[in-house]
Amino acid sequence: PAEPLLRFRSLAARSRGARGGAGAETQVGNDLGSPEPLRWLLRSPFDRNVPVQLELQELLFDHVFQRLGVSSQGCVDHPIVLTEAVCNPLYSRQMMSELLFECYQVPKVSYGVDSLYSFYHNRRQNWPCSGLVISSGYQCTHILPVLEGRLDAKNCKRINLGGCQAAVYLQRLLQLKYPGHFAAITLSRMEEILHEHSYIAEDYIEELQKWRCPEYYENNVHKMQLPFSNKLLGSTVASEEKQEKRQQQLRRLQELNARRREEKLQLDQERLDRLLYVQELLEDGQMDQFHKALVELNMDSAEELQSYINKLSLSVEQTKQKILQSEVNIEVDVVDSKPETPDLDPLGSEQSLEDVESINEFEPLFAEEQPEVEKPVAAVQPVFNLAEYHQLFLGTERIRAPEIVFQPSLIGEDQAGVAETMQYVLERYSKEQQAILVQNVFLTGGNTMYPGLKARIQKELLEMRPFQSSFQVHLASSPVLDAWYGARDWAVEHMSREEGWISRKDYEEKGGEYLKEHCASNVYVPIRLPKQAPRTAETAAPSRASGTGNPSEQG
Repeated sequence: PAEPLLRFRSLAARSRGARGGAGAETQVGNDLGSPEPLRWLLRSPFDRNVPVQLELQELLFDHVFQRLGVSSQGCVDHPIVLTEAVCNPLYSRQMMSELLFECYQVPKVSYGVDSLYSFYHNRRQNWPCSGLVISSGYQCTHILPVLEGRLDAKNCKRINLGGCQAAVYLQRLLQLKYPGHFAAITLSRMEEILHEHSYIAEDYIEELQKWRCPEYYENNVHKMQLPFSNKLLGSTVASEEKQEKRQQQLRRLQELNARRREEKLQLDQERLDRLLYVQELLEDGQMDQFHKALVELNMDSAEELQSYINKLSLSVEQTKQKILQSEVNIEVDVVDSKPETPDLDPLGSEQSLEDVESINEFEPLFAEEQPEVEKPVAAVQPVFNLAEYHQLFLGTERIRAPEIVFQPSLIGEDQAGVAETMQYVLERYSKEQQAILVQNVFLTGGNTMYPGLKARIQKELLEMRPFQSSFQVHLASSPVLDAWYGARDWAVEHMSREEGWISRKDYEEKGGEYLKEHCASNVYVPIRLPKQAPRTAETAAPSRASGTGNPSEQG
């Protein structure tokens, strides 16, 4: 196929389900949806880029074969091309081969390095077979020298920094900048910001100086909108509406209490009728039926029956009175009566003109003390725009997060950056070999897709290379998928050959750690156990004859 048929992240989440493990589910890859709600349940088979959890790796293989529609019964009757880490530990390859051959019964398998597959896929006719591959992925970054078409494994170097560490660092920066949006600043959003808004500065210090200019900041700052609710945090409701809501709640409570009283009254009345019926049996002289009824009621004597009847009668009367009282209260609340204002001065019409003038003099004073008429309170408008409050302003964070690959000290890592490691690798070769390697500096991996990375590598090479020396830097055409394209091309070209393929016979004879080398594979270093010196009859005879000495020396 021209494109991969299935793409997903190598993650799995297993829910606990109910008690005892019943109902537990395992979701893999794209079935997870958004990873944030399940962040604490996510598991990966990889430690950095080395598979260590083979149970999770088996779940991933099951997911792949099921989604690809492998229909063979009891086995996967297809050759497998699998990528592995640079200088992969033999134990990891052994467990992977055991899983593929023993569990899935594959006919043959081939192991290769993803960055080398990408290197050979992008190799053009004019390109040399040698070069310096810089591969930066999600967990780590590799510097791989390739001489005459083969990987020089002795001089490969790894930096334990990649896109994951950049996303965590960006999350920390923005959470410190916006503590009010701590929960909304998730790793998924940080990865989106890295992919769409971040770039590599050609000169980091000079770029920071540019960001100090207000005009440059306004022209280059990026704004990211976070989700928010239109409900006002400090909104107030008019007093009339509050009073109306309280009255509605009061009516609901009264209706609920009245319903409960009626239900209680009905139950008590039924029990009282039952007890009165048993008492009538006693008065009629039907002693057998009376005693059976007492046993059903769990009572011992007629006195106990009489006491229960008295208690229930009293309870029924009290409940009826409460119901009547509540109905009267409801009727009183419903009636809207206005208080009458008494006439305090019936002789006011006979006041003299002087008294009226004196009262008019004090009217302004009385008017100030009169309470104002309560007006409906309007909804309070916010003093700020909620949409702007929920925005993230991305300034220097756009360059600070991806810069950790060149300056790991920004996050407190005691490691060398890409430029220093690249110079260290080049210095391990002669000047002629250095000149060959720098003619083809190849960048691949998902963490090399930042704008400006190619120019930054060219600047670093210009500073470390001799005066007037030449070099070339190339970027993969598709840094993420070129590894798959290269593995596809290699598999199609070598399908009918035995070069690079490990058959089941090789696995059974030479062990799971065995590797057949090819142009994009690791270098196979077999396990060499120290051989014990064979014991000869000449050296063993004196020790038997003497019979004395240290037993440990004899052994």
